[in-house]
Amino acid sequence: MNVAYWLVAGLLAAFYLYGGGLKLVRSRERLRPMMAWVDSTPMPAVRAVGLLEVLGAAGLVLPPLTGVAPVLAAAAAVGFVVLQVGATAVHLRMGDRRVALNLTLLATAAVTARLATTWL
Repeated sequence: MNVAYWLVAGLLAAFYLYGGGLKLVRSRERLRPMMAWVDSTPMPAVRAVGLLEVLGAAGLVLPPLTGVAPVLAAAAAVGFVVLQVGATAVHLRMGDRRVALNLTLLATAAVTARLATTWL
């Protein structure tokens, strides 16, 4: 299970580190081609989502790596499940039916949360 956790959590953390980093540093105009929802969201909220994604990515990796409060890895994964439920709702509310990536990330985060509980 340990190898499975690191494989799934590592991929999830890399995705969120990249996406969250973009939300933190790019302008609305540079985010728009990838993320149409930024037009209807205040930039401070976009930056906050980016910060949460970066912190969540760190939460998936650092606690189990250091052995300090490994329960935080499960909490980070559950946080990503909640984030993707909200993201899917935003896409559907905007009339965007392309939510396959969101549902894939939701499922991956749920698997990560389950795998993270194996050492608790």
